[in-house]
Amino acid sequence: MARLLLGFNDETLQEYELDGDTTTIGRKSDNDIHIDNLAVSSHHAKILTILNDSFIEDLGSTNGTYINGAKIQKHALENGEVIVIGKHTLTYVNNVADAGTGKFENTVILRPDTEGMPEQVHADKQLEESIGRIATDLASDDAADSEAQAAASITFLSGANKGRNLKLRKNLTTLGKPGVQVAAITRRPTGYFLIVVDAPTSTTHPMVNGTEIGQQAHPLNSGDTIEAAGITMKFELA
Repeated sequence: MARLLLGFNDETLQEYELDGDTTTIGRKSDNDIHIDNLAVSSHHAKILTILNDSFIEDLGSTNGTYINGAKIQKHALENGEVIVIGKHTLTYVNNVADAGTGKFENTVILRPDTEGMPEQVHADKQLEESIGRIATDLASDDAADSEAQAAASITFLSGANKGRNLKLRKNLTTLGKPGVQVAAITRRPTGYFLIVVDAPTSTTHPMVNGTEIGQQAHPLNSGDTIEAAGITMKFELA
């Protein structure tokens, strides 16, 4: 499991496991990682973790978030990188994840509002620029590629592909429009979940059964209706 090592003046103060989908960092006590220092904004940054990979996003902080001496807005984290927030450091430790683009081969990227709805199983430049690198667990790749292993599917209820059914064969299926709203359906041992990945211009998050979901992963049940980037879909278990 990935983790962050909080440091100050070359001394490690605390270790945090990234065991949730979203980890918030800031000066207020309601953050997952609380840094009580005036150089840190109330809600300074957040880290989104999907399976074995994480990326960090600055939340409009006053003093900025830095990696390798550069101020970042969004950044795909690699093992050993040091995040600088104020006078504190957060070292990202993840020996499992490989930030190479080859891992995109296990990610299905959909454009659900496009005629023919092409499925891309390679790096998508727009998506990479919008949300950083998203990768999936390679261990079950062979099994995931088999149609017989597809335990769930989505049926499009609106848009150009209304009525089309798509089997979910990958551990991670990304839906939406980069730069507008992006969500992801993840397959885990405990079931399927919907995660907010990016919503830079959308005023709402994706919805399940007409209710907007929060920052944490939302469990999906067979028959649930999903709305992302203005497209409505029905989720069903096989």
